[in-house]
Amino acid sequence: MKNKRRNFIKSSAALASLSVLPTSLWSSNNNQILRLAHVGVGGMGAADLNDMSSHKSVEVVALCDVDSNALEAASKLHPKAKVYKDYRIMFDEIANSIDAVMVSTPDHTHAPVSMKAMELNKSVYCQKPLTHHVSEARAMRKIAKDKNLITQMGIQVHSFYDYKLATLLIQSGIIGKVSTVRAWSPKNWGYDGPKPKGSDSVPENLDWNLWLGTAANRDYKDKLYHPGNWRKIVDYGCGTLGDMGVHIFDTPYNALALDVPLTITNNCRKPNGFGFPENNNVTYTFSGTDFTEDTLTWIWSDGPGAPKTHKDLKLPMKDKLPLQGAMFIGEKGRLLLPHFMELPRLIVDGEYKEIDVSAFDPYNSLGNNKNDYERDAPKHYHQFVDACLGADKASAPFSYSARLTETILLGVIAGRFPKKTLHWDNKKARFKEEEAKQVANLIADVLDNPTDESVIAATKAKVHALTARFPVYQG
Repeated sequence: MKNKRRNFIKSSAALASLSVLPTSLWSSNNNQILRLAHVGVGGMGAADLNDMSSHKSVEVVALCDVDSNALEAASKLHPKAKVYKDYRIMFDEIANSIDAVMVSTPDHTHAPVSMKAMELNKSVYCQKPLTHHVSEARAMRKIAKDKNLITQMGIQVHSFYDYKLATLLIQSGIIGKVSTVRAWSPKNWGYDGPKPKGSDSVPENLDWNLWLGTAANRDYKDKLYHPGNWRKIVDYGCGTLGDMGVHIFDTPYNALALDVPLTITNNCRKPNGFGFPENNNVTYTFSGTDFTEDTLTWIWSDGPGAPKTHKDLKLPMKDKLPLQGAMFIGEKGRLLLPHFMELPRLIVDGEYKEIDVSAFDPYNSLGNNKNDYERDAPKHYHQFVDACLGADKASAPFSYSARLTETILLGVIAGRFPKKTLHWDNKKARFKEEEAKQVANLIADVLDNPTDESVIAATKAKVHALTARFPVYQG
């Protein structure tokens, strides 16, 4: 395959409005079958496809991937599905045969694929983090609301018993009002080394132009970007914070009913313009809620050695902290939530205390409390399917997950200004610091007025203009 040079096509055409369909009705599909198209079927995408298609009411009608090896493997499992390299061609040819779209691509292509699908009135399940840029998250949230679409972000543990229990316990006041959350992961989706030089031949199985999508043109380097290390690179991923942070933030964020933060400080190395820092220590402050003190402090740490020793994290009986997790610090004690497949643990006056779950959940509304990953892994996917068919409600729709993603991305952006406290104006969606405002407009495309219809339309148009920089795949 020749690595053709892509041409930038300037486009600012307004996007035509489409009629809104009731989310539980399919105009040409009356058999209670959800016809699914899946974009990105390699790696995690293969697992996503397996869990989603395990629902008895799902029919996989289309598979799309820029890697022919991944596409071939998925096609063997779903031989009746049509296969595509370019999602735009897929939508042009069979949009009327699709009810919902699953997006499991690298972060930088989440918004282009999802927004195109939603403009066609398709329900969308999109992997985490929801988007690569703040403005994309806000625009996706708005279009989902305007079109009354069923949506879900891929934070599968959101539907696991352990996390639902922690939410119930916190909101029931088991440790009183919470003043601080500490969360951590020692995973390293950062890169502190030099920018690679030179280029390698693009493998025959990979369409590198389509993989780059809306990102800047860059020479291919073997084993650096595809298939596994793109999370480390600023242009494509969101670092450890965007990968594990979304999962580990989710329960405290949901349990405490938080909105986006007031301030963000990232204590990390200086930006190198290519990879994310290998260690991040991010401090957020949030406005208070019914479940917190007047303000809440949130401290995130990632990378090798995380987290550092702190009295808030000291466990009884000289126990070691779980490898990843979160600690709620409240008026009446602490609640430890390991990540994952472990029950939350109550700590009061330096000792573990038994939790009588029946006192908080007398009618067993949370369901089976015995951990079983094989049983529980598909739940979040199946919930989306059932919601599309009018039999359930999605628990991580874009109305929620876009705010969670924005919070995550603000910590990522703060890595451009190490040790500097940035103040975020939620209403205007911009930093108050001039230098951060300018950089954010470049790297996060922050909207000046996210409630203005014309600005949202311009953001959607820009996504499509960027996708149009390279020609539709013809080979």
